[in-house]
Amino acid sequence: MRLPFHRFSLLTPGAGIRCGRISRHANYATTTTRNKADVVRIGCASGFWGDTPTAAGQLINRGKLDFLVLDYLSEVTMSLLVASQQKNPELGGWCPDFVQSVGPLLPAVKKQGIKIVTNAGGVNPSACMKTLLGVAEKVGCTGLKVALVTGDDLLHSKDTLTLEQCPSPQTVTSANAYLGAGPISRALDLGADIVITGRCTDSALALGPLIHTYKWSPQDYDLMAKGSLAGHLIECGAQATGGIYTDWDSVSGWENNGFPIAICSSDGGITITKPEGTGGLLTRGTVGEQLVYEIGNPAAYVLPDVVCDFSNVELEEVEGGVKVSGAKGRAPTSTYKVGGTFQEGWKCTAVCPIIGPRAREKGRKTAEAILKRSSFLYKMLKLEDFKRKYVQILGSEEAYGDNARPENLATRDAVLWMAVHHSERKALEIFAKEIASAGTGMAPGLTTVISGRPKPAPLLHFFSYLFPKEKLVVKIQTSDGHEESWVDPGNDKFTGLEDLEKIGTAESTTATVPSGTYSYKLSDLAWLRSGDKGDTCNIGVIARNPDWFPYISTRLGGSEVIDYFKHKFQGVPVCKRYELRGVKGLNFVLEKSLGGGGIAALNPDPQGKGYAQMLADFVIKDVPKLK
Repeated sequence: MRLPFHRFSLLTPGAGIRCGRISRHANYATTTTRNKADVVRIGCASGFWGDTPTAAGQLINRGKLDFLVLDYLSEVTMSLLVASQQKNPELGGWCPDFVQSVGPLLPAVKKQGIKIVTNAGGVNPSACMKTLLGVAEKVGCTGLKVALVTGDDLLHSKDTLTLEQCPSPQTVTSANAYLGAGPISRALDLGADIVITGRCTDSALALGPLIHTYKWSPQDYDLMAKGSLAGHLIECGAQATGGIYTDWDSVSGWENNGFPIAICSSDGGITITKPEGTGGLLTRGTVGEQLVYEIGNPAAYVLPDVVCDFSNVELEEVEGGVKVSGAKGRAPTSTYKVGGTFQEGWKCTAVCPIIGPRAREKGRKTAEAILKRSSFLYKMLKLEDFKRKYVQILGSEEAYGDNARPENLATRDAVLWMAVHHSERKALEIFAKEIASAGTGMAPGLTTVISGRPKPAPLLHFFSYLFPKEKLVVKIQTSDGHEESWVDPGNDKFTGLEDLEKIGTAESTTATVPSGTYSYKLSDLAWLRSGDKGDTCNIGVIARNPDWFPYISTRLGGSEVIDYFKHKFQGVPVCKRYELRGVKGLNFVLEKSLGGGGIAALNPDPQGKGYAQMLADFVIKDVPKLK
């Protein structure tokens, strides 16, 4: 059950807030004792909509911050927010977690002079601001200046979409341009204490404050890249401070994970740290995994403000954190990326535990029977058959394909995952009713349907296209009545994304390394992290020891990754390999490998979070004994 906003502050370990009173934490250095000209401290208290509300209190009371940023949005989230606004046009469409976690802490925020930047506005930033100001008044924190950044929402122009941009323009549910840091910086220049945006790139939440503080020129592309890297490293919250780390068993204090703080200097220097006394872990490995997370081509990571080159970024463990250097930048593109979703029918997912001998076989036979019975009923009712069906027996390693261990195929304890796609909701309601019959009419040991009878939900596909920057007018509004327009002039000399794709590709290597008689699991030699971009999965690999990188690089190419994940691709497999020479790493981009990705996928890993974990068992063979 969601707790009311005024109770969230009590959940924060060491927050220094008790019974609604604000008390100064013993370790907190006030704004007046900080030299803001030397460094700027930016903390990130949210990596997604649903992250822990305790992070805001931790960072505000223990982080010695200049800026607090909170990131909530993803492609899937945007569609959910559109649906929320359709149900409640006046108040829906934004992320209430923001006000619930930050609202009670506004007096401390104001006292310490912390500025806040967030994309919690979703598709209804004005409602977010209105609610926040109402809470501020209730907690006795009046006089805050709040700024809105809007103009990213292009849903109103969906009638202009073509089939080239979207396969089904008439069913578009969201379309938002990924704005950059420029309007955020301008809002801060106008004196905003809190900036609320709609869709923008995650890293812009940190780059905007840096441009504002240090008066960086947008044409200084190296500084734009360094500021973007700072934002990229903290944008996913605790992922940079030990969350979902390859060596998870070496991380303590998950219950009080420290959230990341980027300490940034005017020359673009970055150190990643976290509040003292918190859990988690900060090492070259934890920060390195976040560096490679979902960046595609590391030598040409395209953002609205700059095309980043992270291929030579270096990481150094220093006292209190990890020092980051080496980012470079190129001129930005002349277009914004627009990300949207369109609906193609409905999906329904059933999850059922199965216990006993031959659990995998029981699950398979049960699923086959339910699907056949449903298809028979559809035929009787003159309904079309399923568009897609997906069955997986969790616990039997079916996700590994040919790499599964035979003994696990005979598991005595498994979970049936069965998901289907149909053009009509009523057809899936029939399917949902038939699942329960397995409890008495099919295999023994099927114990329950988790969460009861499943409900059909819209099946949403992600799509993207490019929109000229000069045609998009961004609005900046402040709570004291000021309003102005902002237009990114873009770069009229930019020739095209095709040129960028040629940068940094390293499908093979010509390096020669000694052979030997030893074999190692990839996770013994490297840290790994994976994630999604639509229907594409990124897998980052970083050598634990730089001396081991040649062995990884020569034995793990695109063809080996394709063979390892051949059961995941749709159509002709495509895997691009890129090198990150600075951290001795590789990034693999597996196209059309997530079953549609996001809400469009029927499988239990639509965002590719498990791909790195599967690749961890890849064997690096015929090498000398490595020390």
